[in-house]
Amino acid sequence: MNTHRKCLFLAVMLLFPLLVSAGEQAKTEPAPSTDTEAGVVLTDFEGNRRTIEQFAGDGKWLVVMIWASDCHICNTEVPEYMAFHEVHKDKDASVLGVSMDGASRKKDALEFLDRHLVNFPSLIGEPAAVTTLYGKLTGSFLAGTPAFLIYSPSGELAAQQIGAVPVKLIQEFMAANSKAANKG
Repeated sequence: MNTHRKCLFLAVMLLFPLLVSAGEQAKTEPAPSTDTEAGVVLTDFEGNRRTIEQFAGDGKWLVVMIWASDCHICNTEVPEYMAFHEVHKDKDASVLGVSMDGASRKKDALEFLDRHLVNFPSLIGEPAAVTTLYGKLTGSFLAGTPAFLIYSPSGELAAQQIGAVPVKLIQEFMAANSKAANKG
């Protein structure tokens, strides 16, 4: 394993407890509303107003990947999340993308989607709006992309993470929390 991979692995392993901790905190604190009255506007790429909640709570896990077209890690990780979405979409989980490119960079966002042949739905919002949304949902500042929100099958925010997150960790989180829910 080269030094770069070792550092990345160590960073991910150090951040994983934060992901789990955030999930535990999210279980005890209700998520604030993200409707358009709260000032947070996301749209699909046809311009229709949408909310994350429209995609969550359908009995499946929802992994929200907040991305930007010029984010190197986003460009590197999106194929892994596409594969995850393809395997899980008809069973237990799906992925929703949220672009921070905004109207001025919508063309770049569309090129990102086309370049990677993204197979999961994506929304777009202004950078300030997406940052506000992340703060309202998590109580934390969105410090960069990618960032992830994980919603339980019942539609509750279960975890959050800023930075690269290997799909394997998300699968482990889902499995552990699905078992815990089934025991309770």
